[in-house]
Amino acid sequence: MNFLRRAVGPTSRLGVLAGTFNPITVAHVALARSALAHVDEVVFVLPRVLPHKPYSGASFEQRVQMLDSATAGEPQWSIAATDTGLFIEIAEECRSAYGSDTSLSFICGRDAAERIASWDYGRPGVFEEMLGSFGLLVAPRQGAWEHPAVRELTLDREYDAVSATEVRQRIARGEQWEHLVPESIHAMARRIYQSVSA
Repeated sequence: MNFLRRAVGPTSRLGVLAGTFNPITVAHVALARSALAHVDEVVFVLPRVLPHKPYSGASFEQRVQMLDSATAGEPQWSIAATDTGLFIEIAEECRSAYGSDTSLSFICGRDAAERIASWDYGRPGVFEEMLGSFGLLVAPRQGAWEHPAVRELTLDREYDAVSATEVRQRIARGEQWEHLVPESIHAMARRIYQSVSA
């Protein structure tokens, strides 16, 4: 795990917000803010290699720039890059970086939590094993997700329809999109995604 920016101060409860951030959205920011009710620090983790798809749209470097701009001034937020993309691998890297006594919770929406739970890991019981080493902080996204190992995050329903895919599609169609991303990355996102869709 390579830190691009690291929060200052002790961390005994770490929230991990892993994603492709293509681009980072206001929903990502709201998730991280909500998680601070449960953790001391949130680390935004961007894999250098994506486990399920190749890089398209913004490059790794451009995504890092957008993350940095969108999270600037937040003392409890860190940004890290990893060479892996699966939660279990990211958890191991976090343990190495933060120590084995730090409790880990991955932050995600209901849709992502369901994908994680149903992913084919090659053998049965892997998801349950993972929940022995980290928790899940899950925001309702078009409905809640019930699971005994999950803590629910508070998130306004207005974020249900916010997604990076929606941002890219709106830019490609020439529709309003600025309200879906942090103001600090408007110019960057316009430049990156208009050139991709052109």
